[in-house]
Amino acid sequence: MASSNSSSNTASKPADLRIGILGLDTSHVIAFTQALNKPASPEQHVPGGKVVAALKSWSPDVEASYSRVEGYTKQMTEEFGVKMYATAEEVAANVDAIMIENVDGRPHLELARKVFPFGKPVFIDKPLAGSLRDALEIARLGKQYNTPWFTSSSLRYGPNIPEIMSGKLGALRCVVAQSPAGLEPHHPDLFWYAIHAVEPLITVLGCGCQTVVRTHTAETDIVTGVWSDGRVGVVCGIRNAEPTFHIKAYGTKGTAESNGYIYGALLKEIIKFFQTKEVPVPQAQSLEIIAFMEAADESKRRGGVPVSLAEVIKANGG
Repeated sequence: MASSNSSSNTASKPADLRIGILGLDTSHVIAFTQALNKPASPEQHVPGGKVVAALKSWSPDVEASYSRVEGYTKQMTEEFGVKMYATAEEVAANVDAIMIENVDGRPHLELARKVFPFGKPVFIDKPLAGSLRDALEIARLGKQYNTPWFTSSSLRYGPNIPEIMSGKLGALRCVVAQSPAGLEPHHPDLFWYAIHAVEPLITVLGCGCQTVVRTHTAETDIVTGVWSDGRVGVVCGIRNAEPTFHIKAYGTKGTAESNGYIYGALLKEIIKFFQTKEVPVPQAQSLEIIAFMEAADESKRRGGVPVSLAEVIKANGG
């Protein structure tokens, strides 16, 4: 006869959350599913959820999307046993939590429209949307349906980011973030890849950027933001170079750096969010990231003059 203590331990262990993925055109879906569905790799395994359903969604006009979707779909079904559904609504009906993973930010709003009414927690991979207007609409829909959601780049969880934010550096005066900045013609410039520099920049400095000014050349973008309290944040985007990620913070008591990103740290935050429905990234900050990039594009259009975030938010319905 089994002991009551043994039965209690078995009963208290929560079942894995059933996770659905929308969009199979990015390497993130393989990295995340591998970490969730393959407990045989304890050093990489993230417990608490399992990907069980997916929608083969992709963009026929984006090479980075249509060239990869077939291979990733095959891997998801054959290696990980994920069931494919014909619609986003069918996926949402058969899972506990949802990940919108399209590499192209433009489909994110339409997918949110389809799954937010289910009220289940939703993670939206970067970029949140293909435009500031779409991002603001996603936020509005979240409130309408009382659906918890958050978005993040893995660079938010880079090495030493907590140290930079701990106060050890004293008062921060300037933060410089560097990443690749490849362009994609269907997206505002920074949305496609330089978001990986904008995300940790605003993670460290927080909300409050007032204006940005952008210097653009064929190979480089430099975007300088000024915060309401005088702090300065700089994004350095490099094209056609080795893909490196770096952030350096300058404070009144010293400096600190962070290099690279940690997929596992982001995925752990996603699972915790799915379990608790407590949003780990303030949505105001997520929207400021998008507004920062939109203002940078507007600065480029105007020949490199400062543009306020408040102006672009208002112009896009915020």
